[in-house]
Amino acid sequence: MKENLFSDKIFCKKLLQLTAPIALQSLMLASVAAADAVMLGSVAQNSMAAVSLATQIQFIQNMILMAFVAAAGILGAQYWGKGDHRTVNDIFCICLRYCGVVSLLFFAGCVFFPRYLMMVFTNEEVLIDIGIRYLKVAGWSYLLTGISQCYLAIMKVSEHASQTAKISSGAVIINIILNAVFIFGLFGLPAMEVQGAALATLIARVVELIWCIICSRREGYIRPDWGRFFKRNKLLMSDFCKCAFPLLGASLFWGVGFTSYTAFMGHMGTDAAASNSVASVVRDLICCLCNGISSGGGILIGNELGSGNLERGKLYGDRLVKLAFLCGVLSTGVMLLVTPLVLRFVKLTDKAAQYLVGMMIIMAIYMIGRAVNTIIINGIFAAGGDTMFDMYSLAVCMWGIAIPLAAAGTFLFHWPVLVVYACTCLDEVGKIPWVMLHYKKYGWVKDLTREM
Repeated sequence: MKENLFSDKIFCKKLLQLTAPIALQSLMLASVAAADAVMLGSVAQNSMAAVSLATQIQFIQNMILMAFVAAAGILGAQYWGKGDHRTVNDIFCICLRYCGVVSLLFFAGCVFFPRYLMMVFTNEEVLIDIGIRYLKVAGWSYLLTGISQCYLAIMKVSEHASQTAKISSGAVIINIILNAVFIFGLFGLPAMEVQGAALATLIARVVELIWCIICSRREGYIRPDWGRFFKRNKLLMSDFCKCAFPLLGASLFWGVGFTSYTAFMGHMGTDAAASNSVASVVRDLICCLCNGISSGGGILIGNELGSGNLERGKLYGDRLVKLAFLCGVLSTGVMLLVTPLVLRFVKLTDKAAQYLVGMMIIMAIYMIGRAVNTIIINGIFAAGGDTMFDMYSLAVCMWGIAIPLAAAGTFLFHWPVLVVYACTCLDEVGKIPWVMLHYKKYGWVKDLTREM
């Protein structure tokens, strides 16, 4: 059954209702990093570079959290499509337990051992000292992040995606305003610079969590049943772990791999670290569209698979593949168009600015692979519980090719900065044929639900 991509009005409406708020949420979250880069970049290049390196720790935390949150989203979408809301609540509680433990561990590391964490990413003492000041404050926000993400994930699968966008957008606006107040010392307050950025993040995370809890008390929302919080449903736990642990492996492969890319740039000097931090912010902003399509499309397909409509789920997958390539081409064009604008808004040395232009051109090509792989792997494959493929592809393409080349170029052969940077972008474009071959097997078309 072949149709025009936009001929099914019901599909388009449902996808838009899910994708738009999730993409907006992703955009707003990325905007915080952009605001940090612009504001701290206007203070000093080293402040911007140090915070970019320090936030890689939260990036790793988010990778671990998202494995459990994504598993909750996969199973939650299918059980919601089936109409089993009680099991969705049980999934919520399982996710809260795992994410709570992860948040506690990262909080302890950042608050009590910040120097050792910063030394992983750079050997520049000036960057280490600045990063320590940031982490000792921001680390408290890492205690709350995992809990908020659980609430937001369950809201998305239970038809409240628009509310998640409101909560995230509100928290981001608070974060950005407080960034300006604390970094520059507005309204008579002392200028706190990097510690100000960290304090703004902490306050925003507190507001976000309180907002989530208040919303969950409303009628029609799923909230944790604390009476069942510690009760174990062995079958559901088994299903959750089958989804979560391959996702965790993939998240760690991807998260640690991306962090190592940042570390390579950090070891190539402050100019390379600064330009890479700006390029990363731009990449994250442009990736918001494919992130939204991936999450929204995954929920839509999961609803159909969970309700037993396997053929319709397969049809929706075919449509999302076309959207994935369209999104990739669009992202490439946007990356090239915004390059001159980015150079005007950040304060860089001449050498760092040259690096940034080269990085943006390389990333324009990378964006095609990033969009296609994000939507197909994290959206379509994950919707049917096919979570192992992502880990395999990362093990081969990222850890078997991109990271060894970039590491050798950094520490052994001392290649130019842009050559090393190009090596870090090889994996996404290179695995597109493998992804499409796996897609055509349709092993992801599965109903994961049980009679509970």
